Amino acid sequence: MDTGRENLLLAGRLQGMASHETSVRAAELLDRFSLADAAGRLVKTYSGGMARKLDVAIGLMHRPQVLFLDEPTTGLDPEARADMWAELESMARAEAMTVLLTTHYLEEADRLAARLAIVDRGRIVVERTPGELKDSLHGDAVTVELAQPARDGTRAREVLAGVELLRGDGTDGRHLRGRADSGPAALPVLLARLDAAGVAVASATVSRPSLDDVYLRHTGRSYSPGSAAGAAVSGAAAGGAEVSA
Repeated sequence: MDTGRENLLLAGRLQGMASHETSVRAAELLDRFSLADAAGRLVKTYSGGMARKLDVAIGLMHRPQVLFLDEPTTGLDPEARADMWAELESMARAEAMTVLLTTHYLEEADRLAARLAIVDRGRIVVERTPGELKDSLHGDAVTVELAQPARDGTRAREVLAGVELLRGDGTDGRHLRGRADSGPAALPVLLARLDAAGVAVASATVSRPSLDDVYLRHTGRSYSPGSAAGAAVSGAAAGGAEVSA
């Protein structure tokens, strides 16, 4: 049972599906995931993206009401990841199922999750829709990267605390972070005061709230795939996602 089609047919039989139903469903899923041309090839010859698509198709053979996907896009290149996102969105609508998805990508959770929870060291610290989580952080995110954090870190934190237009979110040693009702107005003030204090700046940005900002607010540190903790869980009738580290 080494080809893509054979793997799907075996999955159908293991789920107790009738022979004709299994063949029809396998053909449908091969077409949906753009694997029809490779259906007769050995799975070991598939690319990483093709193998991930086949894994999802196998899980869909028996039309489950709830589908669990564990980091289905990890290791994929950006194009393959985008294709998988599109397939997951389409699949959730077409199959009318609840999807629980684990992923290391916050942007993936933001795009796919109907409901999401941030998990820190195995404990859920907040749970809402991605939009509600971002809206809970009022104002713009202002981030300044220090050119010499070891030398200027203490002075930079003091400067940040003294800028009235900014609500300080803190620092990770290299970056100063704050929130402002108007980021474009607050950033020049912060940069001017850092310059007056002799603090060298490598870069500065203003952005609308993101899930990374949400993660920082509730865990006290920025999110990265290698973090010791940090996750999001979501599920909904039409789809869902989980982000975990």
